[in-house]
Amino acid sequence: MIRLLLADDQALVRGAMAALLDLEPDLTVVAEVGRGDEVVDAARAHAADVALLDVQMPGLDGLAAARQLTEALPHCRVLMVTTFGRAGYLRQAMAAGAGGFVVKDTPARQLADAVRRVHQGLRVVDPALAAQSLAHGDSPLTEREADVLRAARDGGTVADISRELHLSDGTVRNHLSSAIGKTGARTRAEAVRLAFDHGWLL
Repeated sequence: MIRLLLADDQALVRGAMAALLDLEPDLTVVAEVGRGDEVVDAARAHAADVALLDVQMPGLDGLAAARQLTEALPHCRVLMVTTFGRAGYLRQAMAAGAGGFVVKDTPARQLADAVRRVHQGLRVVDPALAAQSLAHGDSPLTEREADVLRAARDGGTVADISRELHLSDGTVRNHLSSAIGKTGARTRAEAVRLAFDHGWLL
């Protein structure tokens, strides 16, 4: 029997996934959590074999939770199951130690098969996402450029971003200009949108 931990902040989605996976004769859901910072403790307490993690969760995002889990409990495999099928997320998930990455509209039988394969130590990746990942490549943004774009997401002024990140206005303008160029955008708002769409920002 493969013991599963489900981590998703949407209780309805989590419950539906648990119900479907529990129908499989060799799978059992032993724990459910709604926050990323609860993943490691729950996996340890319930001796989970495979953790199914959403990308976007409160407390700690799924990618950071995957990293913590693979470091703390390397025997517990990670399968990312997310609404956000973005190429950048796929690359980050694999770098964090995840064994697989599928989207939430994956049919139940395929999801169960993905769990079994990840449990065996195999890689499972949504084919469309794999192709998209190859097309988009790694994020061209530096860490600071990514920080500035995240801060710009809510439409604040340069002064607002400067205060939030403790940078000078000139430094913020330089990072925004560079990020706009690297994303091929025409405006700051478009650069933010493209970076999120490609999964370069969480």
